[in-house]
Order: sequence, then structure tokens, then C-alpha cells
Amino acid sequence: GHARPFDIAAAWQALHGHAGPGQPVALLHMGTAHTLVALRGEGGAPGPLVSLTVGRHKTARDFFRRDVPTPLELENAIASVEDEVYLAHRQYAQQPGAARAAWWSTDAHLLALARLAGVPPGPTMLLTLDAMERLFQRLAAVSEGRPAASEGLPESVEFATTLLLLRELMHHMPFGVLHLAAAA
Repeated sequence: GHARPFDIAAAWQALHGHAGPGQPVALLHMGTAHTLVALRGEGGAPGPLVSLTVGRHKTARDFFRRDVPTPLELENAIASVEDEVYLAHRQYAQQPGAARAAWWSTDAHLLALARLAGVPPGPTMLLTLDAMERLFQRLAAVSEGRPAASEGLPESVEFATTLLLLRELMHHMPFGVLHLAAAA
């Protein structure tokens, strides 16, 4: 079935009351072909959308030949995604409140990723850079031949891509914590 188009109004609604008042919020949505960042600056006014031409399916198709990427495939994907994130960051950083924004997402794929990283499930979850990086090291070990099951990871190219995209975003946008809330 086709994924429904991302409903940004519903995502903002789901975050209502979670982020502190007056706190700028960067809303992250990782789609199949694009990744979107919507910033709501001081005073709650939404800024322009930043769109990256990387996504869970597109990036997988562009770089990965099988469910578990090879170390070289990971490297090539990282180099390409880094360029995209760098361009997006330049666009994002010009917006008022960008540097202070709390990063949030309502994406089910990112919630699942946080659970794999060991974040306790709850109405809101916090995925730190360290926890994400440890999860990425487990993926790297699998790419080098360790069985995915021994790391408790899915053999899924979508999982690998989602994690890789999130890693590049956290490192280069940059932000140290991703707040997650389940969409209503």
C-alpha cells in the first residue's frame, strides 16, 4: 500500500504541549524519498521547510544491494548523505531560533529505532547521540559479518538507511538529542 503523505499539521498537533513554551522546535520527518525539517521559531511561527533529497527508500535504492549493507556501501552512503545534510544545515541555520531548537519527531520508524537503541518506551522518548551512535556501531559490526540476530538488529535495509540518515543529521545539523512522540 502507498504511504499516506506526511501530515505536518497532525505532527505539530501530536507535539502540542510536549515542547516547552517559547522553545523553538525542529520537527523531523523522514519520508521514503525526502527528509523534511520544519522549524517553529520563537513565538511559535513556522519557518520555511528544509527538504533533503534523502529518504528511507531512495537512499537504500541508491546505495545498498542487499538487506545488510557492506562496510563500503555504508561509507559511500555516508559520504553522499553528508553532502545533503551539509546543504540543508546551511539553509536551516539561517532561520531564527535554529541553534536553540529542540528536535522532535513523530515518525514510527524513528520510534522503533529508539527502542532498538534501548530507550524505554513511553509517551515521549529521548534518543541521545550516544545511544544512537552505539546502535550504529552494532550495525557496523553486522555489516562486517556479525550475524544481525546476535546484535538484536533487524536484517532490514530500511532500518540501516533510517539509522544512517539519523546519524548524519544528528552529527551535522547538529543535535544531541532527538525527542520522540507517537503520532495520534
